[in-house]
Formats: sequence, structure tokens, C-alpha cells
Amino acid sequence: MQHEITSASDLLNEKGSLIQKGWARDLILKYHRSAIKSSAFRIKEWDYYCVLSDTAGVSFTISDLGYIGFIAATVFDFSNGTELSNSITTLLPLGKMALPDSSHTGDVIFKDQSLELKFLHSEGKRVLDVEWKAFHKDQDLSGQIQLVETGDDSTVIATPFPANSKAFYYNHKINCMSATGEMRLGDRLIKFSPESSHGVLDWGRGVWTYSNTWYWGSASGMIKGKRFGFNIGYGFGDTSAATENTLLYDGIVHKLDEVRFHIPEDSFLNPWKFTSNDKRLELDFQPVLDRYSNTNMLVVQSWQHQVFGRFSGEVILDDGSHIILKDFLGFAEKVKNRW
Repeated sequence: MQHEITSASDLLNEKGSLIQKGWARDLILKYHRSAIKSSAFRIKEWDYYCVLSDTAGVSFTISDLGYIGFIAATVFDFSNGTELSNSITTLLPLGKMALPDSSHTGDVIFKDQSLELKFLHSEGKRVLDVEWKAFHKDQDLSGQIQLVETGDDSTVIATPFPANSKAFYYNHKINCMSATGEMRLGDRLIKFSPESSHGVLDWGRGVWTYSNTWYWGSASGMIKGKRFGFNIGYGFGDTSAATENTLLYDGIVHKLDEVRFHIPEDSFLNPWKFTSNDKRLELDFQPVLDRYSNTNMLVVQSWQHQVFGRFSGEVILDDGSHIILKDFLGFAEKVKNRW
């Protein structure tokens, strides 16, 4: 079953449980951190942006995970299959980072002695602004990217966890935002133009159970002059009401049922396959770069393989139309968390 939520309401009832479960095309359920009935140590909030061109990309994260705050950035070079990452960890933010209750309003800003990272809303645009001193060795990372919102459909899910009635996952993915701007890392200049560069937002708020493994894939770009992207994933919470699997074409979301990632056991850099149980998604994936990390602080651990590469194959829209992908840039990941 794929239950589409179409009526606005609060996200949580007076007991801190989800009022509606399923998927939506926009963030119509109202999240309020103050309505959560669980410990602040269990609340997880984050904003993640990834902006890609054909040869390069950047990603930024600002997150309040209860136990820790985690701020990170990565610079990708797909021509050489390399990446450079850096991160900052803060202890026990417990809501003090003041991440907004909505993905559509409010700014997210982190500052310390070496870093100023901003996610700003400005007249229908999202502005990503960074000044990170000594990001890699003695090289500073600096620049600004503007992401244009088109008013397209997007992917929202409200997912419960069977083991805890007060646990939930509320997530908003916005694909296919065109990007303009540039980033400089030392002497290297990366330019983003709207014809060939697109960004995705992963906005998440929730209360999670302690140990989880999830799979997520995303891609955004243009096919035959129209915006095309997809969001696929599973493994996180009770998805009996709806999965997060969607196709986006020319501004409209087309809903898929279940998708599976077929990851080679010997290496994440070997070719993958992706299939759906409704036969509407059949994709091959040729990895280019594996961004691997394993943050382990005893009680808190995050093990990640975020693999960037190119998708080829076929997807089918709700009306039966076939879309052919050939070397379509995106990423897919497997993440294990204890937090």
C-alpha cells in the first residue's frame, strides 16, 4: 500500500505519536520539536545538501543528533574519482542548534573559530554559503551556491517505528534544484551553472530507535529538456503505509512501491543493480567514487558508504511512459548507525 497524505495536520498527537502515516508531495504535516514526548537525546534533526555537476560536486551537513552535533562538508572530483572531507563534532547540542521546524522557512547557521556555514532562504532560492579555514591541510574552502526552487512536487514520508510508539522518521527530499555559483578549495575553482548542475535537499526530523541500517539513492538532472530525478530507499522504520521511492519528471512525482539495492559483496566500487517489485525501475549503476567514513565514539557510531556514479536503464512513469537513463549522475548509499 502507498498511502498518500493529502490533508494538512500536525505531525504528532498529544502522546507524541504520528497522526498520519504515509507519503506526501510536500511538507504538509507540521513538525514541532516541542511536541515530541521522548528524551532530547533521542531527537535527530539534520539538513543535508548535495550539489553535483558532471565532473565535480560538494555536500554540506548541519545536524543535531542529541548526543552530538555533526557539521561536515565534502568536495568531489569525479574526473579523478577522489573526494576531500572534513567535519566538526560538538557535544550535547540537545536542540541548541535551533534547526527550523520546516524545510521551507528558517535559516540554518553554524559558526566557530574555523568555520561559518550557512543555509539561507532568499526569494525563492536556497543559498549555501561557506567559509572553512584550513579545510584540507592549509587550503581554505569558500564560496556560495544558489539553488532555485521550482515549485515541483517533492518526496515526503512520515514513518513510524514498531518498537516505539513515540519514535518516527519525518523526511523531506527536494530534487532537481538548479545550481549557480562557485566553490574554491585552495587553488581549485569549481563552477556550477544551472544548465548542468543540480542540488538535492535531505531534510530530516525525528525520534529514532538506537540501531538502524538504511539504504538511500538519489539523482537529479535533465532528460530531453525536462527535469528528472529520483529518490529511492528502504530499511528505516515501518514502511507498510508508504515507501520513499519516487520518480520526478517535469515537476510531477510518480510513486513507486518497493526498490531493492543489489550491492556486490566484494567491493562497493563494483557495478550495482537496482530493481523494483512493480517492475517500474530497472537500473545499472557504475560507481566512480566511494565516500567511506566510520565515525565511532563508542556509544555513537555512523558507518557509511556513499557511492557516487552513473545510472543507466529504464523507469516507468505512472501513465506507463518509459524514461531511458544513460550515464545519469547520482549516488547510492548504505549506512549503519548507532545513535
